[in-house]
Amino acid sequence: MIQIQGVSKTYGQAAALHSIDLTIPAGQTTVFIGQSGCGKSTILRLIIGLIQADSGSVYFEGTRVTPDVVTSLRRKMGYVIQEGGLFPHLTAYDNVALMARYLGWSDERIKGRLNELSELTHFPSEGLERFSVQLSGGQQQRVSLMRALMLDPDVLLLDEPLGALDPMIRADLQVDLKRIFQALGKTVVLVTHDIAEAGFFGDVITLLKDGRVLQKGTLEELIQSPADPFVTRFINAQRSPLDVMRKDSK
Repeated sequence: MIQIQGVSKTYGQAAALHSIDLTIPAGQTTVFIGQSGCGKSTILRLIIGLIQADSGSVYFEGTRVTPDVVTSLRRKMGYVIQEGGLFPHLTAYDNVALMARYLGWSDERIKGRLNELSELTHFPSEGLERFSVQLSGGQQQRVSLMRALMLDPDVLLLDEPLGALDPMIRADLQVDLKRIFQALGKTVVLVTHDIAEAGFFGDVITLLKDGRVLQKGTLEELIQSPADPFVTRFINAQRSPLDVMRKDSK
């Protein structure tokens, strides 16, 4: 579905990506993981055309992502960012319906789609008339997901969508998101810095370091057959409290 060929990107003097090549298959969840500044969010912005590569090309469903076609391509992509990115002056209903109204959908069609999405995401229908400040963090992310799904896109791009939530809400949303991914069967590209979250969602995990792809594979492959000592260091740095307790008890 998505091909990235020889893509490099710099911000000023800082190199975000160094001539990377990637293929993102359809119908799977691909997770990008790595330290802050490794280039994982840059990849999502390149796919959706928010920024342009300095060199190389990005293709979506065989079409090169360029400024002259990016508007039409974005209608086939759903994009969710950390903390939701909702417009504070709009209700949840109006946030979700924004692009559909722009495209001329009827009020009846919009209402029907919103009812479907509310049921899918377990968002209470009475919450649709509230503004973002009246919603919890978890509810805001559900609204952001509904907005991303409104046009029934071919791919979902999620940039650390759960990173700002407390652990219990995050765990609940992880379960709901995985259920939604499986129910819809869509191509999903997710960015996280959490290796456990990557393993929970990912069919394929791509670990980046300093703008380069270090290793691709399942979580089991990254643990058992690391391509570089950094892979093991990255995984071990995210020990859970239970891991620490088990170690201390030995």
